[in-house]
Amino acid sequence: MKNSPQLHTYATVPEITAFSTTRHGGTGEGNYAGFNMNEYCGDTPEHTAACRKALAEELGVDESHIIMPHQTHDINPRIIGSEFLSLPQDIRRMLLEGVDSILTDVPGVCIGVSTADCVPVLLHDAAHNAVAAVHAGWRGTVKSVVLRAVTEMRLAYGTDAAALTAIVGPAISVKNFEVGDEVYNEFLEAKMPMDSIARREEKWHIDLPLCNKMQLMMAGLKEENIQMSGICTYDNADDYFSARRLGKESGRIFSGIVIR
Repeated sequence: MKNSPQLHTYATVPEITAFSTTRHGGTGEGNYAGFNMNEYCGDTPEHTAACRKALAEELGVDESHIIMPHQTHDINPRIIGSEFLSLPQDIRRMLLEGVDSILTDVPGVCIGVSTADCVPVLLHDAAHNAVAAVHAGWRGTVKSVVLRAVTEMRLAYGTDAAALTAIVGPAISVKNFEVGDEVYNEFLEAKMPMDSIARREEKWHIDLPLCNKMQLMMAGLKEENIQMSGICTYDNADDYFSARRLGKESGRIFSGIVIR
């Protein structure tokens, strides 16, 4: 199948499937080539719909069970229960507006977040058969979005952070994430561990994946339970979308997780 997605899958327990899409597969062109199912970044509706259908077939889930929020670089969560799946499409879209972390304990539902340099974080609570997907851009990281997501899992499912496993997916690396003083100062004012996550060259550079890993550990996760992909989107823009490399009018990586 021409637009069958080539997924980067993560080592997990058999009860879940966790992955990030690559640019391979799909029929997109230019900065949307080839696989992009994000409908909020300027791609054609025909291409994003075809990619969504292809991903559903690849995962063996119902197309309507792929849940992708419209993210706004905030920390707002949304819990997806079985009742969500029966809602009209316009209501579903409304409930997914401005959502940057998404949680579920419903088998066969693929939740995920879209990124193109920002950090995707996938969480799994094996004890309560629950998962979460988190979008952590620099603004969300400053606001500790992963900490909020872990807290939401505890409130919704009784999750023990010490038993959680996490995947930190493809994102821009510290050597390529150059920021101005105003961004550095926001991290500083939020009392982030600047000695560990920032370094000064001609401008400041911030390590977003490491910062999110450290926040996960602050939330109670064990370091050995945090899987780092180590993939830099900027350096690997032929395989993964990078907004800094391609511009904002380009495709998005979809990092998702499914309970089997």
